[in-house]
Amino acid sequence: MSARIHPTALVDPGAQLDADVEVGAYTVIGAGVRIGAGTRIGPHCVIEGPTSLGRGNRVWQFCSLGGAPQDKKYRDEPTRLEIGDGNTIREFCTFNRGTAQDAGVTRVGNDNWIMAYVHLAHDCQVGDHTIFANNAQLAGHVHVGDWAILGGFTVVHQFVRIGAHSMSAMGAILFKDLPPYVTCGGNPAAPHGINAEGLKRRGFTPARVEAVRRAYKTLYKSQLLFEDARRELAGQDDADVRLLAGFLAASSRGIMR
Repeated sequence: MSARIHPTALVDPGAQLDADVEVGAYTVIGAGVRIGAGTRIGPHCVIEGPTSLGRGNRVWQFCSLGGAPQDKKYRDEPTRLEIGDGNTIREFCTFNRGTAQDAGVTRVGNDNWIMAYVHLAHDCQVGDHTIFANNAQLAGHVHVGDWAILGGFTVVHQFVRIGAHSMSAMGAILFKDLPPYVTCGGNPAAPHGINAEGLKRRGFTPARVEAVRRAYKTLYKSQLLFEDARRELAGQDDADVRLLAGFLAASSRGIMR
């Protein structure tokens, strides 16, 4: 079955659209764009290349994907935007390509639920199964781990890292790294316990949740210096705690305290 393209859409001959792709009215798809089977692009979207979208994505109307990075150092280098499979991208989202100063690619994984007006700046790296509520805004070079949830109007400073299974409250402003499993809120954002309900919903046993809770207390409630707390967590024989310890070891901006 061939792609179903609305007669008012403009698709560059250099674009590659797989079987079952749907393209809505007045959408513009440029050269160097690849779209996988079963993906649906709504009306009035603009997708510029080099950009790839995998299988089974749903892009709603008025999205702009693959535009040049909003970086004054950008000099038309051939950077990319890569989007995986099964993502929902709602209205008015803007995802920019990467820059030569970083990996050269902005990347979105699989099965992400991205609501309206979300902005992903250049070189952001988003994992799988995340949720971005309306108006979440990521500056350049931000990394977001699997299963993270960003509340509406969350704003993230450039180079900040957001750990797996973490969660930000509505209107949170993140200037520092948010460790895995931790919830935060405020301006500037501060930690407020672990994302216990989210962990339970993802199948974490009570014992695993309790191990994460103890690790949080070691990091935030024990009065230990940061390096001492990190070393104590790194020495524990628990995969979830080691994930947290590894995140702490890799933090260059420092974590929110």
